[in-house]
Amino acid sequence: MKSTQGLSGEEGRTILGHPRGLFVLFFAEMWERFSYYGMRALLIFYLVQHWLFSDSEASVIYGAYTALVYITPVIGGYLADRYLGQRKAVLFGAVLLTFGHFLMAFEGDGGQEGAAINIFWLALSFIIVGSGFLKANISVIVGQLYSRTDVRRDPAYTIFYMGINLGAALGAIVAGWLGQTYGWAYGFGAAGIGMLLGLLVFMWGKPLLLGRGESKNPERLNSKVMGIRFEWLLYILSILGVGLVWIMIQYQSLVGFLLMGAGAILVAYVLFTAVFKLPKEDRDRIIAALYLIVGSILFWALFEQAGSSLNLYTDRDVERTIFGITVPASVFQSINAIYIVLLAPLFASLWLWLGRRGMEPSAPAKFALGVIQVGLGFLVLVAGDRATGGLTPVVFIFLIYLLHTTGELCLSPVGLSAMNRLAPAHMASLIMGTWFFASATGNFAAGLIASATGAEGVENAGSERVIEVYSTVGWTAVAVGIGMLVVAPLIKRLMHLNTLRDDTDLAGRDQLAEKGAPGMHLEVEEKPKRR
Repeated sequence: MKSTQGLSGEEGRTILGHPRGLFVLFFAEMWERFSYYGMRALLIFYLVQHWLFSDSEASVIYGAYTALVYITPVIGGYLADRYLGQRKAVLFGAVLLTFGHFLMAFEGDGGQEGAAINIFWLALSFIIVGSGFLKANISVIVGQLYSRTDVRRDPAYTIFYMGINLGAALGAIVAGWLGQTYGWAYGFGAAGIGMLLGLLVFMWGKPLLLGRGESKNPERLNSKVMGIRFEWLLYILSILGVGLVWIMIQYQSLVGFLLMGAGAILVAYVLFTAVFKLPKEDRDRIIAALYLIVGSILFWALFEQAGSSLNLYTDRDVERTIFGITVPASVFQSINAIYIVLLAPLFASLWLWLGRRGMEPSAPAKFALGVIQVGLGFLVLVAGDRATGGLTPVVFIFLIYLLHTTGELCLSPVGLSAMNRLAPAHMASLIMGTWFFASATGNFAAGLIASATGAEGVENAGSERVIEVYSTVGWTAVAVGIGMLVVAPLIKRLMHLNTLRDDTDLAGRDQLAEKGAPGMHLEVEEKPKRR
């Protein structure tokens, strides 16, 4: 470890040039992702093989579940911004997630008639609500460790993203293999242990977060409402919200209506705030952020086929024997995450190398490249299926995940960083929650697409229906991505990166201006700071 000049004590102590708190968040999120993706790798098979849902029904349930996982961060982000602070929100979410993952280990006798399926719905509900408190807020804490103009921000999010995917890879391999080899309870139990480890790491590392993510309104949290401390009232109401989610996950059409209604309200609220309450440049940045958010929906709708239709396709229509060993289909869910771990440092270095030479693509251009690559991945798989008369060679599964991974590295960590950079501090968690809301919409759409690949009457027709759908969505994504490349320069101008300032700089300048200090005008342009 080394000290950074100009800082003292814990503030100046770093690992690999980054605050030590980044690595607390890295390991906490790694174990959380171990649990989530370990369970996710098994979920579609659990629905089809244990609870005996059809492919179409299971795909819609899977899509509704993953959509709700990404919707709830909007509420969790709001509560963290307004009351709890990000750290307490993450801690509470981790407790709910741990409980939910352990509940998944109670499998009953299978089928949809027994009482055990209600425990299954309850387990999903705890995981959904827990994700709402943890998912957006832990990403926000990463951003709070850096100033808005710190050139380490993008590399920091890429390092953080490596933690996410290291956990995802281990979870899919360990939980997936245990679940499909020894039984569902073993796989889901392993996921629960992973979540418990994530909770313990986050609790242990609190001092290294340097006070980031604490509540901005501790007096409100300590106040009493009907004799109950307000902070505990929020926790009680959130647990009661698990019951509402328990209903919604069983009636997936409600999730679709929620997405349409809440999405319209959310976008309208963000636009209203941007147009009527923010200065021009912040307004433009919010509009640019919304463009990126909307553009990500198509990407996630296709990318998230991995856990549903692509998982079933791999199980049924791919030659999965490698070096004489037949690999369980769920284990292939680790490929994307392994690629991320291997390629993320290369992409982080590439962006820095291009940035120093003034050649780095803008965030909107990176988004366009991501959408093009996710489409190309499906077209490669379509070509592989049509070139063979029987089972698809496993190499094409590695190729589709490779293209989806390079596309993801152009879009997801860049999107996380862009949301935090473009949003004013008082809207940080709301905008990050909106980003995850777009992921929710994409995940629900992914369930509908996956359902189309297993449409009634063709579920036993081999790969023909899947390949037909994959061909359509692949060409659509490529065409949309090319269009996004064309408009990328316009969106970049809306981001006003040349006048981006740190909130601390603005606050200090406002104070000096009020005291009559000469030359202190907000319209003066600043160059971004460099280390």
